[in-house]
Amino acid sequence: MQRRHDLDWIRVCAFGLLVLYHVGMYYVSWDWHVKSPHAGPALEPLMLLSSPWRLSLLFLVSGVATAYLLDRAEQAAHAGSGRVRFLGARSWRLLVPLAFGMLVVVPPQSYYEVVEQLPGGWQAGYAVFYARYLSAYDGFCDADGCLILPTWNHLWFVAYLWVYTVALWLLWQWARPLLERTRSLLVPALRGWGVLLWPALALGLARMLLVERFGSTHALVGDWYNHVQYFGVFLLGFLIARAPAAWDALVRVRWTALALWLAAWAALVGYFAAYADLAPLPWVRLAMRAAWGLDQWCAIVAVLGFARRLAPGDSPALRYLSAAVFPVYILHQTVIVVLAHHLKPLDLPPALEGPLLVLATFALCLAAYTVIRRFGWLRPLFGLKRLPSPAKTAKRTADGSRARANDEAPAGEEAIRPVRDAR
Repeated sequence: MQRRHDLDWIRVCAFGLLVLYHVGMYYVSWDWHVKSPHAGPALEPLMLLSSPWRLSLLFLVSGVATAYLLDRAEQAAHAGSGRVRFLGARSWRLLVPLAFGMLVVVPPQSYYEVVEQLPGGWQAGYAVFYARYLSAYDGFCDADGCLILPTWNHLWFVAYLWVYTVALWLLWQWARPLLERTRSLLVPALRGWGVLLWPALALGLARMLLVERFGSTHALVGDWYNHVQYFGVFLLGFLIARAPAAWDALVRVRWTALALWLAAWAALVGYFAAYADLAPLPWVRLAMRAAWGLDQWCAIVAVLGFARRLAPGDSPALRYLSAAVFPVYILHQTVIVVLAHHLKPLDLPPALEGPLLVLATFALCLAAYTVIRRFGWLRPLFGLKRLPSPAKTAKRTADGSRARANDEAPAGEEAIRPVRDAR
């Protein structure tokens, strides 16, 4: 079976959307590391188009990729390699970039947050700040609380993906009959309209029951609402990876999903506008939490369904972008924060400054990727595989095979290529 190029394109576009979203965070009224003097609610309806579902979609795609990775690990185990190699490889590809990111990439975000938001500012410079960052200093405080250091900021996704991968690997090793039984019950339920109904109901219930109690912290420990929704869709992606009936159902209901997504989005925009300064009635709040779950799942269905029908196939552009995704993801938020802070004295209008931030972020991150990919010692720090030895490269060339994006693709996402579809 061929590689799932539709999921490759989804992953590339979803991570690209993160750049747009995080530039948007500079201009909306929601809390973020640095803020524009022009920040306000104008862009918030546009931000709500993707905020309920963007990360859930990435976790679902990661679950699909993990299913194929585990299939390959199983074949390697039958050939004499240990199944533990899968977990070791995933840990290397995820934890090394996470540690490097927390030590090198993320600290400038916290530094500029302190410079801009700490009462009285910060005059001691980056070196002094970094020493306090490494010492877990807890004295950077304002009325809303204290800054937690060290931190992973946007790299929380990597930490969560590693935890979910380990959890799924343990289930695969010790409770495989339970997983197979769950798959056998789930896939028939997702044929037809069930593919819209049941996941939307589950996500809506999760928000109704958990979000008020646990919130959304990205702190890993105690972040139960996020674990329920994100591990839930990660596991769902794993279970439907080799279920053609479920994917066919996604294609069939894509137009309905699109309409429901936009209707739920409009309801959420109206709700947040109407109750910006008022406390909603309890039943209204619960209804809008259900609408959030509907928005979240119907958007995912629409994206998956339309991508499966319309996404282009393989191309040099796709292979390049698939390889660049993880390094760009690691770097992008720091680039945005640094650029935004240093552009602020120019007092550019947002209509000019915003697009400039987007273009400069993509340009700088892709330029950095072209450097990173060429140095063997840098590649693991950004989730790329080691460069193949000259002997292996010569053999691959002699065999007539073509280098794939899979050789460099970001951790957790590179194997959207089924070993076989025998189920």
